[in-house]
Amino acid sequence: MSNTFPAAAKVMTFIVTRDRAAAKKFYGETLGFTQTGEDEFAVVFDLNGTMLRISTVKDQKPPAHTVLGWEVPDIVAAARALKAKGVKFNIYEGFGQDELGIWTAPGSSNKVAWFLDPDGNNLSLTQFA
Repeated sequence: MSNTFPAAAKVMTFIVTRDRAAAKKFYGETLGFTQTGEDEFAVVFDLNGTMLRISTVKDQKPPAHTVLGWEVPDIVAAARALKAKGVKFNIYEGFGQDELGIWTAPGSSNKVAWFLDPDGNNLSLTQFA
């Protein structure tokens, strides 16, 4: 019998919300992901092949770190498209981000931009060079 993790196991991710309706609108309409289900425990979205389960937690407090991110081929185009849908990108003092909120990692050409969902969960876009 093997003691290794199943190679065919699919990744899924979880986020919590205080306001399920706002989260559904943001992930479905603003970010454009397809809702695949909903039950008393969670609303479920397909994030390009990865399941996202958003559960309601009445006293949810978002963590300070990034909880979910997407690798994109063109971060400027992706940031502009989200900005046009009303997404505001976080500007962190001292990071030296550009006008879109895009930060270039020191010593590389990798770029990251951070934004919040309606519950304050920190999300990101990343373009690896």
